[in-house]
Amino acid sequence: MCKTKKSTQAIEPSRSPHKPRTSKSLSSSSIPNDPFSGNYCPTGGNSSSYNDFSKSSTSSSVASLKSLKSSLPENPVIYDTSEISSSTNNFLNHRLSSSSTSSSWRCTLRGKDAIVFQRKSRATIDLLDLQQSLSLISRSHHTSLIKLLGASLSGSYVYLVYEFVDGASLADCLRSPNNPSYTVLSTWLSRLQIATDLAHGLDYIHHCSGLGSGLVHNHIKSSSIIVTSSTLNAKICHFGTAELCGESRAQSKKVEGTRGYMAPEFQVSGAVTQKCDVYAFGVVMLELISGEEPLKYKMEAEDGGYKRVSVIETARDAVECGGGVRRWVDRRLKDSFPMDVAEKIVQVALECVEDDPERRPDMGRVAGLVSKLFLESQKWAERIGLPLDMSVSLAPR
Repeated sequence: MCKTKKSTQAIEPSRSPHKPRTSKSLSSSSIPNDPFSGNYCPTGGNSSSYNDFSKSSTSSSVASLKSLKSSLPENPVIYDTSEISSSTNNFLNHRLSSSSTSSSWRCTLRGKDAIVFQRKSRATIDLLDLQQSLSLISRSHHTSLIKLLGASLSGSYVYLVYEFVDGASLADCLRSPNNPSYTVLSTWLSRLQIATDLAHGLDYIHHCSGLGSGLVHNHIKSSSIIVTSSTLNAKICHFGTAELCGESRAQSKKVEGTRGYMAPEFQVSGAVTQKCDVYAFGVVMLELISGEEPLKYKMEAEDGGYKRVSVIETARDAVECGGGVRRWVDRRLKDSFPMDVAEKIVQVALECVEDDPERRPDMGRVAGLVSKLFLESQKWAERIGLPLDMSVSLAPR
């Protein structure tokens, strides 16, 4: 399912039935447009006015082409590792994160504000493999995906260069480390907007990118989603990582994933499929509605031990208990949401996290359902007089 958020309609000029067309008699002295007379001018004027029109039309066309070219995505390039090393001051400056599997730096590369991710490849990759994968990924362009600028190969490591997007991760927006009682996503519409952006972005990856190659993302989680500071739209990070780092074809039995987002079949076999992405998306949806982490441990009052709490299990309990969804939804929304839509969106998310991958819906169907529920939420907000402008600041509070 490949749908854009806006459609363009062709409108024919209207003709009034009350005004009959008038005919003009043409004499030999009033036919400057006779193509055989030597004075032919498509504009209906003299030859000088036609030349003026031609010049202005040509300049307008050139300007339009330049504008179109500037709006098109650039093809990702293969960087030399020395160029990336120089831009990051030998990987010492502006390090944003570091773990056993990935590190990232913010830098300026070829005049662009960029983020460089270092990941260990999961399969044998050479320069030709990297070129072919980049050629596939470069065909993809969607407003909900952070643009891949290029990549570099150094030994067993792949360096992925993405454009920098001003904003904060969805995880931090939902659970501020400095103020747990505050969330920038304080309205129901802001949550549904994020869900809609993610659903359409993931649907695009599965069905509209790579000319039907069946790409997967394999890194869907709230910490890998950026909420833009200006409009509160969601952008998916790391698109192309699974393909460029060999994760989609790795044969290793070692399972690497993020706790709480891994589908049951992935934990058993390590096989990366689109249904794994659907499962992770369902978990993110439940995070959005509840504001809770996918997994956490709570201390038991009786024996002082710890109990594992899953957002999937609490959502299922809420659905089974009459009226439980209202109590389960994030309290920071202050009960200001359409109850029927909340119940439907939780049901969609729970379908996505079914243990059996065959019972999980396709992302095309999910994107359609989420969009419909977003429109219902907009109508609800208009009916009760809520403001629809969701532009706020993501500055620390």
